[in-house]
Amino acid sequence: MSYREYKSPQRQERERKERRRRRKKDSDIILSPPDKSLLVIVIFLVVIGFLAIFSATAPKCMSEGVNLATFLIKQIIYAAAGFFAMGFLAHFDYKKLEKYNTPFMWLVIILLLVLQFTPLGVSINGAKRWINLGFIQLQPSELAKPLFCMLLASNFKNKVDLFNIKNWTEVYIPMLVILLLIFKQPNLSMTIILTLTTLSLYIAAHGPWIVLGILGGGMGFAGLLMAPKLLHGYQMDRINTWLNPQSDALGKGYNIIQSLIAFASGGLTGTGYGGSIQKLAYLPECHTDFIFAIIAEEFGFFGCLFIAGLFVALVHRGLRISKRCPDMYGKLLAIGITFIFGFQAFLNMSVASSLLPVTGVTLPFISYGGTSIIVSLAMIGILLNISKQRIKRIRTEVNE
Repeated sequence: MSYREYKSPQRQERERKERRRRRKKDSDIILSPPDKSLLVIVIFLVVIGFLAIFSATAPKCMSEGVNLATFLIKQIIYAAAGFFAMGFLAHFDYKKLEKYNTPFMWLVIILLLVLQFTPLGVSINGAKRWINLGFIQLQPSELAKPLFCMLLASNFKNKVDLFNIKNWTEVYIPMLVILLLIFKQPNLSMTIILTLTTLSLYIAAHGPWIVLGILGGGMGFAGLLMAPKLLHGYQMDRINTWLNPQSDALGKGYNIIQSLIAFASGGLTGTGYGGSIQKLAYLPECHTDFIFAIIAEEFGFFGCLFIAGLFVALVHRGLRISKRCPDMYGKLLAIGITFIFGFQAFLNMSVASSLLPVTGVTLPFISYGGTSIIVSLAMIGILLNISKQRIKRIRTEVNE
């Protein structure tokens, strides 16, 4: 054997360890089927939404002389489009979403500008949140939810750097513009959801706490000083009414009083499916913002507990998917999507039960709304795709 062919025992051992390390690295990440438990939970929520929407809207359709299932049929069509988007994104590699960040961001900004400054914007109950496209009313603020998750996951995946000028010009300033346009609609609830999503991803990415404390403290102090001027008059009225709804029982406090009556009427087991009295023109928006109150009246405390349990299970599966994801981008994307579903559900149920002031936020997958259910199911598709790539829990050594 020549000198060049000779390998010392130490060198042979190093090469053996290197081969072992490479095999281990390749075997750490495995592909698996999408999370079936998450899919079952979402299907349950969508079907419950169908039942609740039909029950809540049938009296309204009857009074207007139209098909009793008009709202249900529309929601089924929207859900079909949402499931199509979910199926596509469940098979579309989530790592490739990053290259669509900038086009998607400009699309959302343009839609928000069209909504605010063109005749296509539609005002309902004093809020200008929808673009009338004829066959559907598009709510651009819903698109901001996956957009914020994508932008922040891309920006925070390597390092949280709030003092990089490039990050400000390409990510943070456009996000602030979107928040201001949504706040101007006015849509305070969506502004809060997006702001807290940003905060949750900052914390998940291990952003510096001292920076968070300084910025958060400064913004909080400024918010307290400017709140009376920044908040619209009706938003301040909602807070005052929440504290004392009986002060204007037939006016601003009417909705929450009727919602609480629905909860009280439901008791433990409810009045039975279709047995709600509050949906008979007593509770406005009972198929959107206050659909949880109708569920509480017809299915009682146990029905509410079941719905809440489904959302808790959804959050658990989302966090589990994040934990098992092999890369930081996927982890942050999963956390952002999971936080949005969990917090929005908590916000809607808290408003319906008067735990928080009234806000115009829907219950994910259950409330009536085309853009809402399509975007929500599309986000679930991303979450399912992330669940397909995970870290192998049991690693076996290769004996040589």
